[in-house]
Amino acid sequence: MAEIKIFSPATLGKPLGQYSQITRVKASEFIFIAGQVGVSRDGVAVPPEDFDGQCVQLFANLHAALKSCGADWNNVIEFTTYMIDANEIPKFMAYRLREFPKFFADGAYPPNTLLMIDRLVHPEFRIEVSAVAAL
Repeated sequence: MAEIKIFSPATLGKPLGQYSQITRVKASEFIFIAGQVGVSRDGVAVPPEDFDGQCVQLFANLHAALKSCGADWNNVIEFTTYMIDANEIPKFMAYRLREFPKFFADGAYPPNTLLMIDRLVHPEFRIEVSAVAAL
């Protein structure tokens, strides 16, 4: 079983959202989950105007990927987020503020790097999130 310590040392200051600055891990196995987007298992894409719906779907996809490996949210050690519109950052932060306390009941949110990019694989996707987990 992985030994995961998620924290933000005072020397780095308080994070600007629902994430921590550092994850320290001792593990026997790692899981690298490809970036997930707002498309269901059946290939149905959430419409581009429904940013929150895309977040709901992509995090459901991440959770399904974790479960397929015998893991859960408490095994996540890092997220990387890709967005195409900086104006939607407040929507992403609102989603995380609402949902992350449900995913991470202890309040130890994994580090997250947020990158603004030109576009994703299909133009209807507004956001993509990949994850690394430890077992």
